[in-house]
Parts: sequence; C-alpha cells; structure tokens
Amino acid sequence: MLKLDGLSQRFENFSKLECSASSELYEFLSLKTANDNDLLQLSTYAREGQPAPNLLFGAVHYLLLTGTQHELKDFFPSLTEQPKKAADSYDAFKHFCLKYRDEIISLLQIKLVQTNEVRRCGYLYPCFSYLYASTEKPLALIEIGTSAGLQLFWDHYRYSYNTGKVYGNLESNVLITSEYKEEITPLFLPDCPPVSYRFGLDLHINDVTDPEDKQWLEALIWPEHHERRELFNNAAACVNKKDAVFIEGDGVSMLPEIIKQIPDSSMVCVFHTHVANQIPDTLKNQLQETIRNIGQTRDIAHIYNNMWDRDLHIDSYVNSIEKTEIAAETDGHGRWFTWKI
Repeated sequence: MLKLDGLSQRFENFSKLECSASSELYEFLSLKTANDNDLLQLSTYAREGQPAPNLLFGAVHYLLLTGTQHELKDFFPSLTEQPKKAADSYDAFKHFCLKYRDEIISLLQIKLVQTNEVRRCGYLYPCFSYLYASTEKPLALIEIGTSAGLQLFWDHYRYSYNTGKVYGNLESNVLITSEYKEEITPLFLPDCPPVSYRFGLDLHINDVTDPEDKQWLEALIWPEHHERRELFNNAAACVNKKDAVFIEGDGVSMLPEIIKQIPDSSMVCVFHTHVANQIPDTLKNQLQETIRNIGQTRDIAHIYNNMWDRDLHIDSYVNSIEKTEIAAETDGHGRWFTWKI
C-alpha cells in the first residue's frame, strides 16, 4: 500500500503537469481528488512505487469500459460521442468510486501502470538511427518494462515527422507521427536499422491477444485520446511473440545473463520510456553501474527518461569509450520532441 502522506501533492502535480492541455476530464478530477480524503485513502491501496493517479483513473476507466453501468460514463469521451462537461463530473466520479470501492481496491492491488505509448517510438527511431550509425552493427534490443512489447517492435512501423518524408518500415499499416522542433535535425535513416534480437522484460507481461490484458491497457489511455487508442490497436496487431523473448521478473537483475546470450557482433540497446519513476533509486544505480561495467568489454547503449529527470538520455559505450548525452526533450506521449545531439 501507498502512504497517505504526499498523495494529495501527487494528484495535484498530475493535474497541473501531466493533464493540463491534454485531458480536461482528468485534469479536473485529479485536482478535486487532491482535496478529498475519502478518495486519497482509497488510492493508498495501490502497490508501492505505482503512480496513484494513473492507477485510480485506469481502474475507474476499466470498470466503465467493461460494462459497469453508472452515470459517470456520460462524462467519458471514450464512452460517449457527446460527453457532459468535465466541470460537472466530480459528484458522479466520487459516487462511482465509493459504490464500487471493493472492485476498485481489487484492481489497485493487482494491476500495474504499464502504458504502451506507441507514439514514443517517434523519438526512439532517431535514437536507434543514431546508435546504428555509430557502430553499423545490428541492434540487440532489451526493453525494461516492456508491458505488451509494442515499443519493442518499433522497427515494424512507419514514421512521419515535419520533414515531408516517411521513414522506417514503409509497408507497415502503423504510421507514427511526431514533430521535432527545429533546433538540431535528428538523423532519420530512410530504412529501419537491422534488429538482431528482442528481449522484453517486465514484472508482468501483458498479452494483447488476451481480452482482459488488452482491455486494461486500453483503460490506461486517457478518455479524450482517440488517436492513441487507434494507434494502440493498430500496433497491437504487429506484435509477434515468436520474434521476441518475453521474460517476467526483475529486469535489472536479469540483464547481465541476458546480455551474455548476445554475440559481440550486435550492439546491445537497453531502453525504457517513462518506467524508471517506478524503479527504486538503488536499482536505478545498479542498472547504470551494470551497463557501465558491461561497456568496458563490449558495445552497449542505454536509452531512458524519467530516471533522474524528464529528459531523454543516451549513455553509450562504443570501443570502451563512454559517452553520456541528453538526446532530447520530449512530450510525455511522444507528440513532439526537441533533439539535442
């Protein structure tokens, strides 16, 4: 369970820093929840390390999507074509949370926030292009916090930026659009860099062919984000478990043994987006130290954000030479990024 202390500030921060100009409904509900002791107490049932606002709203959204009948659904753009005003939603939201308190507690206790934000591949593509150009070795992918593996299959998608061109897998039915702000132009290779291995690591692997798992992942997508839902469903059709190895467990601890399976002819790329905020500091330090040690004997890179700050970082070790770079400033859902290197 989470501690009650600090939860109010978490909901306030979620409202102001995450939801503003992105989800009017969650921005309003989160700010109101920040001052409601009943709902803050309910949120304490989330597992330690989990982001309480995302989990609470995901649980409510999940129950509505799976058919729980309540007037609250009339405020959700994902459930009605003409939603009522967000500013009028709080009484219905609180009533729903109290009425279905037991069901919500059950979800808070067993579910994880494992958002598969496919559009973040928009800023991963230039990262992988950059790393491939530095070694010309095929990339061995290891994703920590892979969830259902939608980002692990980034090379199965097409990419469009504000360049007028399309990059990546030109035959893909999945088109990811993202805007880069023109300070420095990233390297966009015309074709996807070759991928030699894929490993997806997570405490719980979600299976997009399982109706319950898929419904939960859709519930984590914010109600107003119709395009994200469409992109999620299109990308889910590209995941082929035969082309990757998915392993449940502590990804940080498993990393050295997995890397031993990968020949030196591949460039190891360990990556994760918006996951490290759920990793304890001791494990974060262990992860960076593990990669640093491995980098003394082989080529490896670590792509990450939300580790110590919100920026996108690339720590690379090529020919035993360490390079730590801030690659980009990014939007949380991948709608834009500002390239730095």
